[in-house]
Amino acid sequence: MIENFVNNNEIYAIIIRSNFKSEGIKFFTPNNFSQQLGYMCHEADHIIEPHFHNLVTREVKLTNEVLFIKSGKVRIDFYDNNQKYLESSILNKGDVILLSNGGHGFKILEKTEMIEVKQGPYVGDKDKTRFNSNLIDKIKFNKDE
Repeated sequence: MIENFVNNNEIYAIIIRSNFKSEGIKFFTPNNFSQQLGYMCHEADHIIEPHFHNLVTREVKLTNEVLFIKSGKVRIDFYDNNQKYLESSILNKGDVILLSNGGHGFKILEKTEMIEVKQGPYVGDKDKTRFNSNLIDKIKFNKDE
């Protein structure tokens, strides 16, 4: 199952649930995203031809990150670009999420292992703006959760 979190016609996040299945290759991101997220499923003996990636100059204006939930359970809270809380979703073992816009925060609900992939180089404090949010009694989930 695929879930797109959209705010004002902008994709803020794409969640690939652990139960997603498809044949062949499927990409979930528009071509203009600076981080591409896809899924591959091939039968035994399928060959992906050897290749390398060409030097291509790309301009990255916004860091995207992909999280792989190896174990545990996490609540992700989505915010707009003005730090206004929008809604939350639960990520479980095996889920993958691409964060592409807006703000986000996490509450670890069970001991959790995550792997994060994002563009570099990392520029320390210049890389993000941290903000506080008091979500007590404000948590809301999309209609499917």
